[in-house]
Amino acid sequence: MTTTFSRAASTVFSLIAAFGLATTAFAHDGGEEHVQPLMKQPLPDVPGKDVMMATVTLAPGQDAAPHLHPGSIVAYVLDGEVVSQLEGQRPKTYAKGESWYEPPRAHHLVTRNPSRAKPATLLVWAIVAPQDPIKLPLQQTSSRAPALPSLAAH
Repeated sequence: MTTTFSRAASTVFSLIAAFGLATTAFAHDGGEEHVQPLMKQPLPDVPGKDVMMATVTLAPGQDAAPHLHPGSIVAYVLDGEVVSQLEGQRPKTYAKGESWYEPPRAHHLVTRNPSRAKPATLLVWAIVAPQDPIKLPLQQTSSRAPALPSLAAH
């Protein structure tokens, strides 16, 4: 019983900590995406890695600042449309029900909601090292932006 309570308390604490840090981690000059962390869990079969899941909402017409992710990212469009462009690729518009993969450290140059009328919402999965930040600004586009905090619940 104590073990179950301890696990539940640890999970709740981790989610609260992840929510606070993730909201900060996604703030950029291009505007703040609304981030709602859903879970963060160590991967026992992949030592040293965590999986994180969150929803990210872009307001109508919103652009996110260029960035990279230290770990692998999979994004799935829950609602609306999102224009995404990784370095070396052409911009692509993803509609509800479509998804894409971002390899670790790929330069994500464009993340935009093309609609002027409705928000776009993504479900994002990230595989990250616990000590790594979830998102970093690209230095050549934002030399004044500091590294973003880790989502580690310590």
